[in-house]
Amino acid sequence: MTTTGDPAAKPARPGKQRAPQRPGDLIFSISAKAAGVLILVILAAVALFLIVQAWPAIQLDSAELAEEVHWIGEAQSLLDYVGPLVFGTILAALIALIIATPIAIGVALFISHYAPRRLATSFAYVIDLLAAIPSVVYGLWGGLWLMPKLYPVFDWLATNLGFIPIFEGPAADPPRTILTAGIVLAVMILPIITAVSREVFLQTPTLHEEAALALGATRWEMIRMTVLPFARSGVISAAMLGLGRALGETMAVAMVLSPGLLYSFLILRPGQQQNIAANIALKFPESSGVGINVLIFTGLVLFVITLVVNMLARWIVSRRAEFSGAN
Repeated sequence: MTTTGDPAAKPARPGKQRAPQRPGDLIFSISAKAAGVLILVILAAVALFLIVQAWPAIQLDSAELAEEVHWIGEAQSLLDYVGPLVFGTILAALIALIIATPIAIGVALFISHYAPRRLATSFAYVIDLLAAIPSVVYGLWGGLWLMPKLYPVFDWLATNLGFIPIFEGPAADPPRTILTAGIVLAVMILPIITAVSREVFLQTPTLHEEAALALGATRWEMIRMTVLPFARSGVISAAMLGLGRALGETMAVAMVLSPGLLYSFLILRPGQQQNIAANIALKFPESSGVGINVLIFTGLVLFVITLVVNMLARWIVSRRAEFSGAN
């Protein structure tokens, strides 16, 4: 028997009612899902294209490859040819990252926490404009203006620090070396890392900064204790974005680097290293048949390297999730 007049009786829980879905919500949901699926389809299509086009070169042995492609030696397999290109690509990108990341973090901190508002706005605008400059312009700047300025520096390094293997000389004039290419790449990726880091630094909770200052911390101590830990994952993401551009850069490297196919850490000597993208740009006009398939295979290797770098960045960021702005 049920009592209807008891005020202590709990009312029956209504069934779960779904909010009415408006046409605009449905269209937006379908569009967002379609965009996400489209990105995966395009990525898979690019990978499939590269694999199919590279397969004729993959299935050839060393002798057949040397007969079909004139720039590959008789004793070289496909991996022997690609290996030094991978080494040069990673070396140039790492040099650029080592140079650009500390500078970008310093510039981003200056804009976000030190510069007056008007100066910070103008400075940030100029930094963002650097990202819009075409790579061929950076290549011309590096080849015509930067290299003559770098030769005295490289000569000093070879003379005074030549006992360190990477600085072993003599320095060449003009210095068409991997270090020159790395410096040009560092200038190219500097605005990317700076812009992302700046926005992450600005997202630091104001209460955290004020609390550190109220406890007697100096400006630098406040940044070290609150801003940098909070922005760590964002800075890593910014650095990986810059690394991705440095890995795939073509014209700037082709215009300042004297290419070679060696596993060499000699960064002051020309004719030692080459990166994949510049090699494709230089070799493609004279290639035909299997030569094109070889270049596409090197493009497939670059695609895999870039994918691995992005996956690694995502893994690093996920391990630092406690410092993200979402938390």
